[in-house]
Amino acid sequence: MREYFTVDQVRAAEALLLAALPEGALMRRAAYGLTAVVASELRSRTGGVAGRRVTLLVGSGDNGGDALWSGAMLRRRGVAVRAILLDPVRVHAAGLAALRAAGGRVEVGADADLGDPDLVVDGIVGISGRGPLRPPAAALVARLRAPIVAVDLPSGVDPDTGVTAGPAVTAAVTVAFGALKPVHALAAAHCGRVELVDIGLDLPDASVRTMAAAEIGASWPMPGSADDKYSQGVVGVIAGSARYPGAGVLCAGAAVAATSGMVRYAGTAAPQVLSRWPEVVAVDGFGAAGRVQAWVVGPGMGTGEEALTVLRAVLGTDLPVLVDADALTLVAAEPGLVAGRAAPTLLTPHAGEFARLTGRDPAADRVGETRSLAAEWGTGVLLKGRCTVVADPDGSVLLNEAGGSAAATAGAGDVLSGVIGALMSTGLAPLTAAAMGARAHSLAANLAAGQGSGTAAPISADALLSQVRAAVRVLRAQAVP
Repeated sequence: MREYFTVDQVRAAEALLLAALPEGALMRRAAYGLTAVVASELRSRTGGVAGRRVTLLVGSGDNGGDALWSGAMLRRRGVAVRAILLDPVRVHAAGLAALRAAGGRVEVGADADLGDPDLVVDGIVGISGRGPLRPPAAALVARLRAPIVAVDLPSGVDPDTGVTAGPAVTAAVTVAFGALKPVHALAAAHCGRVELVDIGLDLPDASVRTMAAAEIGASWPMPGSADDKYSQGVVGVIAGSARYPGAGVLCAGAAVAATSGMVRYAGTAAPQVLSRWPEVVAVDGFGAAGRVQAWVVGPGMGTGEEALTVLRAVLGTDLPVLVDADALTLVAAEPGLVAGRAAPTLLTPHAGEFARLTGRDPAADRVGETRSLAAEWGTGVLLKGRCTVVADPDGSVLLNEAGGSAAATAGAGDVLSGVIGALMSTGLAPLTAAAMGARAHSLAANLAAGQGSGTAAPISADALLSQVRAAVRVLRAQAVP
């Protein structure tokens, strides 16, 4: 798993290490790692290191010092290094002296000449900084045309929440020192590729993690020699309506694709579901559905009295239930339907649905808000987005950074619900099933967008669904020794 640590956790670990090392040793250790990444990036982009040009954007504090020390090391490798000091009064003195001693060029102020760099190193703000870039720095960054390597995080992006409240750096590469921070997943579009440099931190157990592809692949339910269609999990799907039959088709089809057990469909879109997925056992109502191991309820089912009656019946069982879409709207009006429910329960809202459930916009702190709702209601919560956040009532959080927004299309959430519901029917806990399903879903979207080509195209939910099995194969291939 990838693990993510808050600023407070990283600072505490750094303090212990700083006390055990000679003065300046930890910064030089970080700068050495930064230099290796910058040199590698120069080599891949320009074919070499010596004779190339790098401009450092240097703020106050340790990130500026890291950039300056790295500049000195690059200068000794034959790189022409120019440093622009945005706060010369508070610049890191030892790092500046090292750069000057190595022959680096130093300029002052946001109006300074950027030169014509092959790469720019962003050392403006460190992990202790908050808020957007200040106007002088923002104006300087706006003039850049070269790719940017960010020191620890892109300046102007909050390290713990990934929020950008104004101008911020968008990096091609971010070099993280010692530990990944939440920003590296929550604001991946600003971070670019993330390279982790080990500087020797002794970190606590992480409560925010990302499941590795190999772990997901190894855990994906596959039929064993003694299995039959019932032992592999039977998932019930209540989705779709006369107005939105497609929701039932997509949700049931995703459940069919995700596992090898059985899918039972209960709803008014039974004819449409059967015409597309003849392997589904379809009936027109909850009472006739038969036995299942988990339920998916909500996509396109409507929000009237009849839908509310069905939702009450589903949530009144002692089975795991995934609650999505219209069912979330009903729950928002009657939270007691799920709050404190004894059986495993997973809510899967997008941001607007989350706001209806809680009265709060989750954008300011997606991890914190998702964790709070899970704890308050005693349910699992999956907050949709490019970086999906899944929280358990015990405070555990799993992230899935999709690598793009290919899945931002109508009906994609119905597919996600079907995949996760099928996984829950096999006995997987909601937190694990949600994280695994989110990874397969985002991978399927990326496969559909690319279709073996280097150029992506827009996709529909149906195209995403068609790639679910291919995504599972990719994940399972990662688990093969």
